[in-house]
Amino acid sequence: MSSLDAGFYFIEDENVPMHVGSVLVFDGPAPSYGDVIRLFLARMDQVPRYRQKVKALPFHVGRPVWVDDDHFNILYHVRHTAVPSPGGEDQLRNLAGRIFAQKLDDSKPMWEAWLVEGLEGGRWAIISKVHHCMIDGVSGSDMLQLILDFRQETVLPEPKEWQPQPQPSTLDLVVDGVRDAIVTPVQHLSALPAVARNVRSFSEIMDFGKSVLGSLPGTARRLVTRAATSLNGPIGPHRRWVWARANLAEIKQIRTAAGGTVNDVILTAITRGFRDLLEKRGELTEGMVVRTMVPVSMRKADQHNELNNRVSAVLVNLPVGEADPVKRLASIRAQMDDLKHSRQAAGADVLTNLSNFAAPTLMALGSRTAMRFPQQILQTVTTNVPGPRIPLYMLGRPLVELFPYVPIASTIRITVGIFSYLDRFTFGINADFDGVPDVQLLADGIRAGFDEMVALAAEAAERTEAAQKVVDAAPAAKPAPQAAVTPAAKPAATPAAKPAAKPAAKPVAKKAAPKPRAVRTTSKAATNGVKPETTA
Repeated sequence: MSSLDAGFYFIEDENVPMHVGSVLVFDGPAPSYGDVIRLFLARMDQVPRYRQKVKALPFHVGRPVWVDDDHFNILYHVRHTAVPSPGGEDQLRNLAGRIFAQKLDDSKPMWEAWLVEGLEGGRWAIISKVHHCMIDGVSGSDMLQLILDFRQETVLPEPKEWQPQPQPSTLDLVVDGVRDAIVTPVQHLSALPAVARNVRSFSEIMDFGKSVLGSLPGTARRLVTRAATSLNGPIGPHRRWVWARANLAEIKQIRTAAGGTVNDVILTAITRGFRDLLEKRGELTEGMVVRTMVPVSMRKADQHNELNNRVSAVLVNLPVGEADPVKRLASIRAQMDDLKHSRQAAGADVLTNLSNFAAPTLMALGSRTAMRFPQQILQTVTTNVPGPRIPLYMLGRPLVELFPYVPIASTIRITVGIFSYLDRFTFGINADFDGVPDVQLLADGIRAGFDEMVALAAEAAERTEAAQKVVDAAPAAKPAPQAAVTPAAKPAATPAAKPAAKPAAKPVAKKAAPKPRAVRTTSKAATNGVKPETTA
C-alpha cells in the first residue's frame, strides 16, 4: 500500500469513515437481484482488489498490505433494499446518507453496492461505497466500468472460478515490513540520480523553483485572508447528504459572457452557496473567504489502471464576502491562473511522496495526529471528477444521473463533490449531521449561483446584440447624407475647374509630344530650324 493510501486507512475511525461513494439513478424497470449479482461476478476478474482485504501489521512496523480474502462472499458486498413506493429524491438521499455514514468492515474487502428499488417513475438506483485507500476520484470513475457499459446490449461472460492466494504469515509480514521500512527510503534516495538524469536541463529545475517561490507571496496572502472558521468544528457519526444540478449549456453561456474555465464557473456558483449559508447564519462579513482544498489528479495517461491514489491538491479562497458575482468569478479565475503557472499541484505531490521516507509507525501516528489536530486553515474540500460524455447502461437500462459522495474528516464538516455526465453536472454535498443542519441552504445557493450568472450573461448577450444591430444599421444610414452632399458639392466647388484642367493638360501633353514628329527625320528638323536636343 502506498504512503497516501496508508494515510487514508490510518485516519479512519467510527466518526470518520474514509470511503468515497456515488448514487447512480437508472430508468426502469429494475433488474432482479440475481442479475445484479451475476453482473458483478462476471466483471470481478477485472478488479482483483475487490476480492482483497487489508492486513495491518502489529505496531505498524510495516505498511498495511493487500491479501486475498479466503472467505469472500459476493452476497455480503452486493445488497438489496427498497424505499416505500413511490420514493422521491428525499427518500433516496436520506437512505444514501445513512448508508454512507456507516463504516466499511475492514476485515473484508472494503466496498459495498446496494440495489435500491421503489423510486418514482419506475426508476431504481445503485448506491456504491469504496474505501479511499483503494481508489481515488479519477480512477474511481474508471471503476464504474465494473457495472456500466457503453452499449445497451449486455453480454455477460461466465464467471471464472477464483481461488484465493494463501495469506502470508504474520511473521513473514513483520519481516517484510521491517525490511520495507529500511529499504524503501534507500530506494527513493537511489532513484534521485535517475530522476535527475530525466530532467532536461538545469534551467528546468530553476524555472520550477522560481515559479513555486514566486507564488509564495500569493499563497501567503490567501492563507492570511480572514476565513469563515465558524464552518469548522468536531464531527459526529451521522451525515446529511444533499445534491444540486447544473448543465453544460448554461456554464458555456456564462463563460462566453464573463470568461474563465468550466471549473472557475463551478467554484463561483459554490461560492454563492457558502455565501447564502453564512448570510442566513448571520456570520457573513465583507472580505470573508471560505478556503477550499481542490484535489488535482497527478495520474498520467498510462496509469489509469493502477488501483492506488495519485492525487495532489491546491488551496483556493472562495470570496464569499464579495456581493458581485462577476467580481467573485474574476477573483477565482485569477487564483486558478496563478496556481497553474506556479505548478503548486506538482509541488504538493512531491511533498506527499516524501512520506515514503517515513517509517510506517510514524506515518500512522502522523496521519492520525494531522487529521485530529484542530485546524482553521481549510473549511471545505471541493473535488470535480469528469465523467463520460456518452450514454452509459447497466444491464440494458440507461443511466440517468450520478451523484458523488466525498468523505469529511478532521474539523472539515462540509465537502462538495462534482461529477459530470453527458451534458450535466451534479453536486453531492456531504455534511456532519449535527454541525450543519442547514446544509440544504448550501445546495439551494449553488443552484442560485448558476441562475444569477446565467441572468447576467443573458443581459450581456442582449446588450451585445443591440449594439451589433446599431453597427449593422450604420452602413445603410451613411449613403443617404453622402448622396445629398456630394452632388451639391461637385457643381459648386472646383469640380468645374478640375475637368477643365484635365482637358487643358491633355492638349499640352499632346502638343509637347510631337515626339513622333521628331522621329529623327533629320531633314524636317533641319528645315524647321529646331535643334534635335530641343525636340527631344
